Amino acid sequence: MRAIQITSLDGPDAVTLADLPDAASDSQVVIEVKAAGVAFPELLQTRGLYQMKPDLPFVPGAEVAGVVRSAPEGSGFAAGDRVAALPMLGGFAEVVTASPDLTFELPDSVTFEEGASFIFNYGTAYFALVERGGLREGESVLVQGAAGGIGTASIQVAKAFGAGRVVAVVSTDEKGEVAVAAGADEYVLADGFKDAVGKSIDIVVDPVGGDRFTDSLRTLKDDGRLLVIGFTAGSIPEVKVNRLLLNNISVVGVGWGAYAMSRPGHIGTEWNAMVPHLESGVLKPIVGGTYPLAEAAEALKSLETRKVTGKVVLVP
Repeated sequence: MRAIQITSLDGPDAVTLADLPDAASDSQVVIEVKAAGVAFPELLQTRGLYQMKPDLPFVPGAEVAGVVRSAPEGSGFAAGDRVAALPMLGGFAEVVTASPDLTFELPDSVTFEEGASFIFNYGTAYFALVERGGLREGESVLVQGAAGGIGTASIQVAKAFGAGRVVAVVSTDEKGEVAVAAGADEYVLADGFKDAVGKSIDIVVDPVGGDRFTDSLRTLKDDGRLLVIGFTAGSIPEVKVNRLLLNNISVVGVGWGAYAMSRPGHIGTEWNAMVPHLESGVLKPIVGGTYPLAEAAEALKSLETRKVTGKVVLVP
């Protein structure tokens, strides 16, 4: 099979296309990959900056969609099934293996590219808004970085699970149009978003961090929650906790991956909660760009430009 390998920690330009033996297993689901999601952790892995540091060389790729080639007896899967899965590694390839409990039947109405864009982003958004943030019917949600993969997923999950108003914060009008197309009620530009929004928000979804953080706190109403998902802006903000006390607001950490992976069945529970909305089209992943496997370096580098909207995928 063809696969992308990280052979040195010199960045995305150093990844190589290799011919490797087909992935095979008697205990896991063997999947012919039709699409593989590309995410910021894979970009970090090319430089050795992600917490998961496999021995070199290795095949990255944590999220895929494809067709089952073989599956262990009793797994609930059979050859020919359309699935989405989290192999965690090895997805940037033509064939990969995944644990049965991290493999999920993909509705016929969902494309492989959409399937490879779903579990990580929408699982994170669901965990953030519903499980950690306690989203209640009719609440207002502000989403930072709203045109990206996590951002568009958060917009749609908020709407699917009862938010009354979703405000997207973006850097350009073009990205604002993407966020509105994803389901946001309105968008505001990052420069001056606090004044545009006022103190009108119940929950802030923040995968950005950096300089926006304090102003995000200032948009929260009493009992508001700011959900810390990541720091794509590069800098990790600090909280002056008197702001929390004086305004009765909360800053909530959202570390979905390690939490969910250490609790067998947790991702399956989230999938079951979301799949009716996936089937209906209320949750519809935004595919921001597709690249052939041989152009994995370009796909990874596209994440650094901050021009990407939605999810980038590889198509072997």
